[in-house]
Amino acid sequence: MKEPEILYMERFRILHNDYEHGGDAAASIKSILKELGIPQDEIRRLSIANFEAEMNVIMYAEEGEMELQVLADAVRIVLTDRGQGIPDIELAMTPGYSTATPAMRERGFGAGLGLPNIKKNVDRFEIESAVGVGTTLRYAIFLNDRPRTEEA
Repeated sequence: MKEPEILYMERFRILHNDYEHGGDAAASIKSILKELGIPQDEIRRLSIANFEAEMNVIMYAEEGEMELQVLADAVRIVLTDRGQGIPDIELAMTPGYSTATPAMRERGFGAGLGLPNIKKNVDRFEIESAVGVGTTLRYAIFLNDRPRTEEA
């Protein structure tokens, strides 16, 4: 199957413990999608997922990159980080499960909803992780009323 054409792409760097800029990548992507005329409901869902993903990198990884890819019929995000990785993805996907430190909880994080909230707000979600190496998330929002099960 031929890879769909990417109409727009931009990358955003995310750094460990950079709470001051937490949410900047998600906000930039939101602005770009508004300028491109993406429907507001899709922007909202993707913004929620992007913020959760970005904050996970800030809290748990040494650094990461969020890549925005806009296609004719979908918006894709590929987030890669270099960090501790996730030892048990199934457990990490359980709502309420958290590995947040007390310092993270003091900032209002640690409810254990990050990864499940990303998955809930997108149409396609994939996660890969290797302990001591890092994590890659791939998720997408489909445009033009495409079924949630189709490839993006």
